[in-house]
Amino acid sequence: MKNIPISALIGLFFTGLYFLTALLAPWIAPYGMGEIVGDVWEPSSSEYLLGTDSIGRDLLSRMIYGGRTTIFIATAATILSFVTGSVLGFLAAVVGGWIDQVLSRFVDLMMSIPTLIFALVVLSVTPVTIPMLILVMGLLDATRVYRLARAVAVDINVMDYVEAAKLRGEGRGWIIFREILPNALSPLVAELGLRFIFMVLFLSTLSFLGLGVQPPEADWGGIVKENKEGIVYGIPAAIVPAVAIATLAISVNLVADWVLNRTTSLKGGRGG
Repeated sequence: MKNIPISALIGLFFTGLYFLTALLAPWIAPYGMGEIVGDVWEPSSSEYLLGTDSIGRDLLSRMIYGGRTTIFIATAATILSFVTGSVLGFLAAVVGGWIDQVLSRFVDLMMSIPTLIFALVVLSVTPVTIPMLILVMGLLDATRVYRLARAVAVDINVMDYVEAAKLRGEGRGWIIFREILPNALSPLVAELGLRFIFMVLFLSTLSFLGLGVQPPEADWGGIVKENKEGIVYGIPAAIVPAVAIATLAISVNLVADWVLNRTTSLKGGRGG
């Protein structure tokens, strides 16, 4: 703990708090996610700590369940993007040749299309379900992970310990998972936090535009959309989820910065 800066501790605290709240949502939420418990936009009180939303649901309960949905989708999409992007990036770096060219040019093509526009087009013609959101978000973001993984793997692939493994006759699977992956984890882990933040913001944007999580399910971007009219009347119901999104993003970013500072250079190889 003594070697962890205060900014990282703050980030770890709030990140852990959000994830713990998401895990315990059914047990700590005072009301059901879609349960109408009062009048429209009631102010904060002992009964409704954050007031009610645009149709009389408890805002605190919606926030807790919405946080669970937001964090689950963002986490799943981040894992999908890293698994897909890393494996393909490592494969392109190790195999090279036409496989590298085809994968890299395809990724370049995908990255030339604005991510949000691409997602809106896909989601407008497919059923907007949570698995579909995870699939679309994860695969679109995998292009960014691919570029990073390939760039790191190209440098590692020419190291002495990798050449030694090739001379021993090790296969490509061994090279990728036993030689390159352990030595590429540092930059990938540092990037993980940044991509997670992007997923949270991406999902919130999709939901605000109506193509994210569909009612009566809740996520933070959708809660902003549901209550945005209240801002005109000075009702803070739309501000609360916006603050939650910003707080989570800053917290994860603080942790990611700390990890990045600790892993600024590639670790040495295993020596074969």
